[in-house]
Amino acid sequence: MRGGARGLVQPISTGIVAAITGFASSFVLVVAGLRAVGATETQASSGLLALCLMVGALCIALPWHFRMPISFAWSTPGAALLVAAGASTDDFGAAIGAFLVCGALIVLSGLWPRLGRVITSIPKPLAAAMLAGILFPICLAPIQASIERPLLALPVVLVWLVLYRLAPRWAVPAAMVVAAIGIGVTAGTDWLSVSTSAPALMLIAPVFDPLVIVSLGVPLFIVTMAGQNVPGFAVLATFGYRPPPRSVLIWSGVGTMVSSVFGAHSTNLAAITAALMASPDSHSDPGKRWVATVASGFGYLVLGLGAGLATALVAASPPILIVAVAGLALLGALITSLIGALEEPEHRISAIATFLVTASGITVVGIGSAFWGLVVGGIFTLWLGSRRPSAG
Repeated sequence: MRGGARGLVQPISTGIVAAITGFASSFVLVVAGLRAVGATETQASSGLLALCLMVGALCIALPWHFRMPISFAWSTPGAALLVAAGASTDDFGAAIGAFLVCGALIVLSGLWPRLGRVITSIPKPLAAAMLAGILFPICLAPIQASIERPLLALPVVLVWLVLYRLAPRWAVPAAMVVAAIGIGVTAGTDWLSVSTSAPALMLIAPVFDPLVIVSLGVPLFIVTMAGQNVPGFAVLATFGYRPPPRSVLIWSGVGTMVSSVFGAHSTNLAAITAALMASPDSHSDPGKRWVATVASGFGYLVLGLGAGLATALVAASPPILIVAVAGLALLGALITSLIGALEEPEHRISAIATFLVTASGITVVGIGSAFWGLVVGGIFTLWLGSRRPSAG
């Protein structure tokens, strides 16, 4: 019995580390994204709490049922999309409507596999280029912050750089700690009074605005499927796990719909932390690695209690500093997206067009740049066909 208990220490500790890493590396981006589309500080706190609770519940229920390390997370590319789509709406009710539609489309992908195949049939370079265009302005923020607020930003960048060399997993959490210290020094302790009470869920009525649904809900669905769910399934398959896509998509979509009315944007399969919990680093026995995801689920439930503190920290910070921390966290995703966008020579012109239009941040007839990036990339692809660029 004691040997069995000792055997669970490794997956439990791995799951806890995964939860802390997942939360600390991207909660600032989630809060910044929710605020960008019109959420008040209280609504953003509710959204972050709802995400933690839903991610925690899914990480406990599905791995327990299937005895597989099926791990969930919030959509980090989706949160980046919210930041980029801030010009599309400042009505958080309309954003909630878009989140609901995104969740419904994920459920529909599970019920009607053909929809999922349509999304995955979007040329990979175009999907990667759209994501890179969303991430690019955010990844510029560390440079801008270092010029605008050097005393606050440069220590954050330096700590991230040192730990990225020595302990990459902790580089972003450590950078966030340094940022929090800087915020505390400059803002004093007044912001702490905002977070003394426990976070609470706030029910927010959705508003179904067709323009916001097209510019926010549909791109959120695409980046969540292409940037999170598809890689999540691939990571699990790499380690020999093949969970039923129907059940995973339906439950993550239902989770998105339920949590959306409390301010949450999207829940989906994890990718990066999934690799940690599904690998031998979690447990030498593949049949026991699901324990890590259950532990991470309980970790998210506990971390949700800090949603008020996390939101108050973001609200007290200069916006450029928070986006700078998020930019450091997303550099790896930007690199991966750019490589994916340019790896096929026949799609490079179309991918670059998608990237440029998306990164431009334009809004046309009330619809944001992520949607138009895909439209332009699709037109380029249809017009150019599969012609390869000439050697000359």
